[in-house]
Amino acid sequence: MQTQNLKGRLSVEKSNKFLKITGILMILGGSFSVIAGVLIFIFGVLFVVGDIDLSNLFSDNIGRFAQIGIIIAVLGGIVQFITGIIGVKNAKKPEKANVCLLFGTITALLFIASQVLGTMESSDRGHYDNLSMIFGLIIPAFYLIGAVQLKSKMSIGADES
Repeated sequence: MQTQNLKGRLSVEKSNKFLKITGILMILGGSFSVIAGVLIFIFGVLFVVGDIDLSNLFSDNIGRFAQIGIIIAVLGGIVQFITGIIGVKNAKKPEKANVCLLFGTITALLFIASQVLGTMESSDRGHYDNLSMIFGLIIPAFYLIGAVQLKSKMSIGADES
């Protein structure tokens, strides 16, 4: 019984570290996304204010997809930042595992939506990078794994009672 309890405690400590590390990575990634989105917005405004003709750069449909994609990317970055904070803050609280799972799922879905819009934009130019989708989902997937491990800690604690 003692050995099983020790094994459970060791796996719980790993899941806490796993969720905390992926949470920190999501905070960094979310911060970068928001900063990049704001800079893209600022440069876009400068182009409009400077009356630079971008009609040759984007067709009307592509430009709309790019604008929507930037908005979703910034919103996704904000959600990713919040998700990372929630993961770091609640890494030792198994009762908050469902909140971590919810935000991790929302983050992954927003990333997928952003990638789909990016695909629509780049498909007209004959370019799309599948690796971007795969690498972009690695951290949210690991975050979700850490949240599931945290949730299993809740069931282990309930079984011991």
